Amino acid sequence: MSDNPVEQDKQAAAEAVRKDGKFLLVHSSKEESYWQPQPANGYASVHVAPHLVPMDRPFSAGTQTLPPGGRVRLHSHTDNEEVLHFISGNGKAELDGEEYRLEPGMTLFIGKLRTHTFINDGDSDLHWVWFFLPSGLETFFRDIGRARTPGEAAPEPFARPADAAQIEARTVFTQPSERQE
Repeated sequence: MSDNPVEQDKQAAAEAVRKDGKFLLVHSSKEESYWQPQPANGYASVHVAPHLVPMDRPFSAGTQTLPPGGRVRLHSHTDNEEVLHFISGNGKAELDGEEYRLEPGMTLFIGKLRTHTFINDGDSDLHWVWFFLPSGLETFFRDIGRARTPGEAAPEPFARPADAAQIEARTVFTQPSERQE
């Protein structure tokens, strides 16, 4: 335990919450949300994460919406597993070089170090729920994107930040030399 009294109070409060249980209810009008840069466009929303609610095993969950023509860049995660459940729209996933069609009702588990990309080749938004363990994807969405207020009109497509590679390196992405080919 820390010697700092303020930190001790925070730790004691967090422990009390853990013992008594905690819950979090997020309304879509109050969700934490971020516009995403090209080539994804669209937005990602964070509904559950360690910075929002105390938890024993840090994970995060939220939603992502990819407009027609949007694409999540090819990537993998060093230490993270994720589950995606597709709610609406159609598109495709490329997993370790294999292509799979996506449609509402499908669920996808992706283990660590598996390369993957998602492409909306349909004519409506591709929308899914994501679960990420351990957490960290929410930090990437915040740092790479721009704050979004639910319900506002989409901005014009914008470029990835100049430090996108550094953002990926310090969050949850495998570096190119670590990827399994």
